[in-house]
Amino acid sequence: MTYFVSVIAIGTSGFYVIGGDEWSLIDSFYMTIITMTTVGFGEVHPLDDIGRLWTSFVIIIGVSGFLYMIAEFGAELLEFSAYKENKKKRKIRKMKNHYIICGYGRMGAVIAKELHAKGYSFVIVELDQYKVDKITELGYQSILGDATIEKTLEEAGLHQASGIVVCLNNDPDNLFVTLTARSLNHEAFLVSRCAQISNTAKLKQAGADKVVNPYTAGGHRMTELLISPELEDTVSLSLSQDIVDLAIDEISLNSIHSLHGVQIKDSNIREEYNLIIVGLVNGDGTYEINPDPKATLNENHTLMLMGQKEKLELFKETFRKQ
Repeated sequence: MTYFVSVIAIGTSGFYVIGGDEWSLIDSFYMTIITMTTVGFGEVHPLDDIGRLWTSFVIIIGVSGFLYMIAEFGAELLEFSAYKENKKKRKIRKMKNHYIICGYGRMGAVIAKELHAKGYSFVIVELDQYKVDKITELGYQSILGDATIEKTLEEAGLHQASGIVVCLNNDPDNLFVTLTARSLNHEAFLVSRCAQISNTAKLKQAGADKVVNPYTAGGHRMTELLISPELEDTVSLSLSQDIVDLAIDEISLNSIHSLHGVQIKDSNIREEYNLIIVGLVNGDGTYEINPDPKATLNENHTLMLMGQKEKLELFKETFRKQ
């Protein structure tokens, strides 16, 4: 700013002296401004050779100063951006026992939303600047970079992370990131996405503790809903298949009329099906964990049942025939 004020003052003085009695201070000031900005307006008054030389001098000084100002402003912006990025990286480096999400696609977005809702700290690694901007708007921590590069994972605090989820767009990248992440952190729980079932074994060999195929999981879920309209929700607990295969189902009592008005202790669900009622969802959305055996069931209730899958299937099949 001081530079431009000085140039304007010197330019105005020059035109005032060179122009003689014909030029006022306003004329000189105006001529200086239109010369510095190169707007292309005509001369205020006719200029002689000295006046033209002075005009050329003002143009050179003015344009040079303008270009210098733009360069300085750009440098300030770059420094500010670098400062913000370094500040973010310093904050991430201090994180411990956090989670890392590699990829912010549809699956990554759902995972981030769930972790945020539950209050867990996490970092998203994403290569797309547009997505990173969106992540920042949501208030999530992120690293702009390629998750397949070891340095990017280290910047996300991989060594201090307690869990890593790899959900990139293709299996080869997921496999490579899984292998890299496991080689850098042997303790973190690692979940990887796969599009092809045939790649499940490879991902587990690379170090994944769990491998999720969204299409298989989604197809299983849709099939359950299709054949069991009374089913509200289902969660599989995949333990060792040689021991037990547990699941938790949420089953609406709306169409199971034989249980309406029956107390839990008299429902014989435990005795006949070896299922445990772990929760009871009321019609208003409230719920009870380990409900009172004397609680009376009605059509607005949803039962949360836990047990072996075949027992749950038997329970649903029995009441489906009523």
